[in-house]
Amino acid sequence: MQALKAGGDFFQNEILGMKWLNRLIGSIVKACGLDSTSRIGGSIQFFFYDVIKIMVLLGVLILIISYIQSYFPPERTKKILGRFHGIGANCVAALLGTVTPFCSCSSIPLFIGFTSAGLPLGVTFSFLISSPMVDLGSLVLLMSIFGWKVAIVYVVLGLVIAVVGGTLIEKLHLEAQVEEFIRNGHAIDVPQEKLHFKERIQYAYEQVVSTAKKVVPYVLIGVGIGALIHNWIPEELIVKILGTGNPFGVIIATIAGVPMYADIFGTIPIAEALLAKGSQLGVVLSFMMGVTTLSLPSMIILRKAVKPKLLSIFIAICTVGIVIVGYFFNGIQYLLV
Repeated sequence: MQALKAGGDFFQNEILGMKWLNRLIGSIVKACGLDSTSRIGGSIQFFFYDVIKIMVLLGVLILIISYIQSYFPPERTKKILGRFHGIGANCVAALLGTVTPFCSCSSIPLFIGFTSAGLPLGVTFSFLISSPMVDLGSLVLLMSIFGWKVAIVYVVLGLVIAVVGGTLIEKLHLEAQVEEFIRNGHAIDVPQEKLHFKERIQYAYEQVVSTAKKVVPYVLIGVGIGALIHNWIPEELIVKILGTGNPFGVIIATIAGVPMYADIFGTIPIAEALLAKGSQLGVVLSFMMGVTTLSLPSMIILRKAVKPKLLSIFIAICTVGIVIVGYFFNGIQYLLV
């Protein structure tokens, strides 16, 4: 049992967390004449460690995820979803969203395509919620920062929000709230050619390069903000605003995430720094969910596809779900970390 725990800790810290990389960069910082415990030295160490760690994990994860995704092109996904009905269809849509490593803005064109193809509105919204909020890459990256318990509970609750949100929208019969050009659209069935192993690997590699180019700016910005929080903002201020003393921390964090635009890879370094400074776990995860699911740019794009009433209901459902999840995590924080 002790050996199993040691092996788990090694995998968590040295493989996923890449603590060896942090020690290596710390040694390089010292060799350059900087003190890694100072604000400047600590910021440099945090920045390079997190950028390299996230991009390495991202490259490996997107390669694996994109290879899996090569079996689920949009037309095939549409056909799979068309075989299910009721809440089962919402569950399948939410699960399929986990194999699409898209930000919220990138998920909207697929949502439009699925809706135009005649799939139930609630099913397409379950996909739209889960795709940016939860994916296989986020599971591994969350494990590298928060541990496997937090990562699994986060993914499960994210899927619950997607299923419940899509089901509620379905029950409200809001099809008329979708813009007419989408309701009257017709998706064309394009035959999917059968890919061989090498072609799938090539596709996965191209997705790694394409995703990396899109994600790098957000990772750099996110890590930069994380380094600022980690080394320059007083811990007392973070604890006062987002710690246990503020019962509204979850709500503040959820709202604070809305103006930002990033995927989960860009929010993780900020979340890591906030947690290290004393923020509650639920507050940190609510911030991440708010950024990835309710970012202002994606809401502006979604408004082109749906009318204000449906957009407002979508935002309300996601916000309430995120806030509930945040307070839930706050309540069980000490059982998970």
